[in-house]
Amino acid sequence: MYLETDRLIIRSIQPSDEAIFVEMASDGSLTEIFGDCSECHKWMGEFISDAIKMEQENNPFHGYMAFVIENKENREVLGSVGSSYYDDFSKVGVTYFIGAKHRGHGYAAEALIALVDYLYANYEIDKLVAAASIHNIASYRTLEKAGFVVTETKMYQDMYDECEGMSNIYVNMRP
Repeated sequence: MYLETDRLIIRSIQPSDEAIFVEMASDGSLTEIFGDCSECHKWMGEFISDAIKMEQENNPFHGYMAFVIENKENREVLGSVGSSYYDDFSKVGVTYFIGAKHRGHGYAAEALIALVDYLYANYEIDKLVAAASIHNIASYRTLEKAGFVVTETKMYQDMYDECEGMSNIYVNMRP
C-alpha cells in the first residue's frame, strides 16, 4: 500500500522498519497497544513478518494490517497506522501510534484520515470502530479529528490492556 497526504507517506511495512519500531517501543510509544515493550526487540521481526503477510492476504476482517507513517519531506518514520478486526464489536477498527518525539503535530490524525478513506474505498465496510482510554486525551482527540464520534463510554479492556479501564468507544460511518 502507498498513500500520500500533504505531509505524509503511508506505506507498506518492511523488514527494514524493525529497528525504528523497536526504538519507538523503547520510548513508550507502543505501550498502550502492546503493553510492556521491554522485550519487543525479541518479537518485533515476527510482528513485521505477520503484518506483511496480513497485507498480502488483503482482508481487514482478519487480524491486523499495519502500515508505516513517514514524513514526506525527509522520509523519517514517524509511527504506524492500521486496521484491526475487533472481535468484540464484530467490526473493523483502526489503530495508530506516533513516536514520542513526533507527537503534537497532527500526524496521527492526518494518517488516520487517509487510512479511513482507503479502507472505505477498497473494502465493503459500513463503519469503523476504535476505542480510546478516557485518560488518553491525545488519542481521543486524534479520533475526533479523523471523523470518529463517541457512541458510548464504558469499562473496556482492549487486547493488550492489563485490566479494564474507562474508555470511549468510537464509530466512523461510511460517507
